[in-house]
Amino acid sequence: MTDSVQAAPAKPHYLGHRERLRNRFMTGGADALPDYELMELVLFRALPRRDTKPIAKELIDKFGSFANAISAEPARLHEVRGLGHAAVTELKLIYAAATRLTRDKVTNRDSLASWTELLDYCRAVMARETIEQFRILFLDHKNKLIADEVQQRGTVNHTPVYPREVIKRALELSASAIILVHNHPSGDPTPSRADIEMTKRIVDIADQLSITVHDHIIVGHETHTSLRGLKLI
Repeated sequence: MTDSVQAAPAKPHYLGHRERLRNRFMTGGADALPDYELMELVLFRALPRRDTKPIAKELIDKFGSFANAISAEPARLHEVRGLGHAAVTELKLIYAAATRLTRDKVTNRDSLASWTELLDYCRAVMARETIEQFRILFLDHKNKLIADEVQQRGTVNHTPVYPREVIKRALELSASAIILVHNHPSGDPTPSRADIEMTKRIVDIADQLSITVHDHIIVGHETHTSLRGLKLI
């Protein structure tokens, strides 16, 4: 009687795909991968025993891009079939890392000298928000960032802003200058009449207390508008 030799179980097909994908990423970087494959890489750790390609493709189809997907609200991410708590946490961790990186590029630096990095940060944290938020960047006398605060959150098309509260907070932080930033969830960064009037009220109060309003930036989905650039300040 001969002993039977049991064949080793076949490896799931997606394991080889994962290794090839990792190698392509390490060789060519993120630019070597389309959005859905980059998403697959992110999902590998959270879904170690699943084929992540269908989930990754559904995420990109639903949200339109890798950036839109990782910045989406957790409740919306949970709408994607197969995406559990661990995977959603992984996506939000990637988003937090991306925004932390862009923020650190302007922290402790001359914010006006690093204007491009400042705009990149504002777009990263605000461009894909589904409601309006009003953010203030407080600067010292060397134009270094003291604090970055969201003062108000509103609705899809309105945020209540109180000019005296803006200046009060600047005084509390001993800020010499401020940059106002808010987003338009519609995607169009064109300033409204209310935006312009509110900005002028803040500038008027700030001038009386020797606080400079460098700019009011309105962030859209892909672009931004500078009220100073439009000569509205």
